[in-house]
Amino acid sequence: MNQARNPFSEESNEIRSRFGALTAVVFFLFLLLLTRLYYLQVIQGTEYRLLSENNRTRLQDLLPARGRISDREGRILVNNFPAFDLAVIREDVKDMGLLTLRLSRLLSVPVEEIKASLEASRTQPAFNPVRIRHDLERPELVALETHRYELSGAVIDIRPGRAYLNGGLAAHVIGHLGEVSPEQLKLKAYGDSRIGDLIGRNGLEKEFERVLRGGRGWRVVEADAAGRVLQVIRQVSPSPGGNLILTLDARLQQAAEEVLKDKAGAIVALDPKTGEVLAMASSPAFNQKDFVRGVSREQWQALATDPLNPLENRAISGQYMPGSTFKIVLAVAGLEEGLITPQTAVFCNGGYPFGNRVFRCWKKGGHGSISLHRALVESCDVYFYDLGRRLGVDRIARYAKLLGLGEETGIELSNEKAGLIPTREWKKQRFNVPWMDGETLSVAIGQGYDQVTPLQMARMLAAVVNGGTLYRPYLVKKVTDLENHVVATYGPKVERQLPFKLENLQLVVDALTGVVQEPGGTGRQAQVTGVTVGGKTGTAQVVPSSVYKGYTEATIPYLYRDHAWFLAFAPVEDPRIVVVAIAEHAGHGGSVAAPMARQVLEAFFHPPEGEVVAAQGEAPSESPGSGPAAEGVRP
Repeated sequence: MNQARNPFSEESNEIRSRFGALTAVVFFLFLLLLTRLYYLQVIQGTEYRLLSENNRTRLQDLLPARGRISDREGRILVNNFPAFDLAVIREDVKDMGLLTLRLSRLLSVPVEEIKASLEASRTQPAFNPVRIRHDLERPELVALETHRYELSGAVIDIRPGRAYLNGGLAAHVIGHLGEVSPEQLKLKAYGDSRIGDLIGRNGLEKEFERVLRGGRGWRVVEADAAGRVLQVIRQVSPSPGGNLILTLDARLQQAAEEVLKDKAGAIVALDPKTGEVLAMASSPAFNQKDFVRGVSREQWQALATDPLNPLENRAISGQYMPGSTFKIVLAVAGLEEGLITPQTAVFCNGGYPFGNRVFRCWKKGGHGSISLHRALVESCDVYFYDLGRRLGVDRIARYAKLLGLGEETGIELSNEKAGLIPTREWKKQRFNVPWMDGETLSVAIGQGYDQVTPLQMARMLAAVVNGGTLYRPYLVKKVTDLENHVVATYGPKVERQLPFKLENLQLVVDALTGVVQEPGGTGRQAQVTGVTVGGKTGTAQVVPSSVYKGYTEATIPYLYRDHAWFLAFAPVEDPRIVVVAIAEHAGHGGSVAAPMARQVLEAFFHPPEGEVVAAQGEAPSESPGSGPAAEGVRP
């Protein structure tokens, strides 16, 4: 008899079978989990701990406040203010292409420019911020803040910005900032700089970069996933840069730049007793702030191709024929060589025959019998043709070079030009042809191959009126630290003591006084009320006289017109200032440049009421540091 089937037993076996399978699955999954945990915790534990730490902390760069720049009276010419930069931290960017497009749209910046900035930073660590835009304007800042959650990896940095007085007072002297280039990063002088840093690219900003820059700092902060700083873990504060106190007088600088408004040219004012530069203006100029933000390709192209070259500092690199101002050199040379005395006379009938041509005097009817004093007062060409012929080009060159012409002055600015004082040997080497004696006559009145800079002419005149001391011009008086303690000083430097007799120099000074003060003097428009002024006019032809044929004075093309010079000093009794003014293609020295010099002299002796406009922006609060990055030597 068969045993009856037990349905409960079969069901129990099935349950046990399923439970065993489920247990096996759970055990297998648990084994996989343990294996994964072992892999993450043991095999890749170090790597993930580092990643976790990097997500929690950030290393932030702290830029120092760049040193301020002030004039001789303490008026601030360049200051600092809080500026906002846009930067990108590449390791935090989820989609670089999308971020680039969004930034381009918000800032109206070409995508290519953003990509170029990012590409230039490929050699830098991915956690370093890459600056995309300097000095964000308020609308840009608002747009970025509004869309900040769509801009993963983009951050806004606050740094000390640069504020320039009036957007460009003394722009060619002070210079401007610009981003450090990859080539400069390889140089020792820029060893602590990084991609996106702003450095001095011209003027004193460049020459005193090491002093002005200061030392950068850093801090480690804890941040959340959105990049917000929760706390500062460790910090090393930046040390601010040293401050420059210049020899410039801001009032005088403003006056000089106002005189040059709408003209191409330069004005230089020196203290003849020290070589201090009181004013140095070049026109046209540029706006320094444009370079801080970064000029576009179109802006740079416009500046680089502008025929008036606004980037050139004409005071030190503009090379011009000196015209009749060069007669000062001839007068000193003739007296020192004993070829003339104050009584030596030459008859001027309006021309000087030499070879197969007649060299003309500016005064068609001539000056009659004329000696040195009146020859300088009335600027007689014939007198100096004759003196130049007797001296010869090589002796003329020797005295010109003793007076500092044809050589760099050594001022603390780059791109200074040496000019040219010709000799027989120079022409032979340059053109492989001999010197022609007729060329000496042109050189004698500052034409031909003569090339000088306004600063050279100012130094030359200073040496004549101060008794024969040739100083090196300089622009920086002091370097101070954050507490205005002086850490470096710069004073007069004598290049050479000229071997000239004081009585000969005095004869020239007396004649130059007559140029402005006596009837018939060519520089009478330089007179200043209450001050005895001396000086010398000069009109330099830029094309041969034959080119003028067919034109009236009103219809001569701009580039054919003469350059106008005037050299001035005052007061004659005890000179405190030398002023040199040149206006390109402007006409005659006596009618154009002399009034320009007069206005600068009036600003010096009779300063207008009111203060110089203060620098734009306020200086940010400065972190305590170890002091300025300045030393007691020229950088």
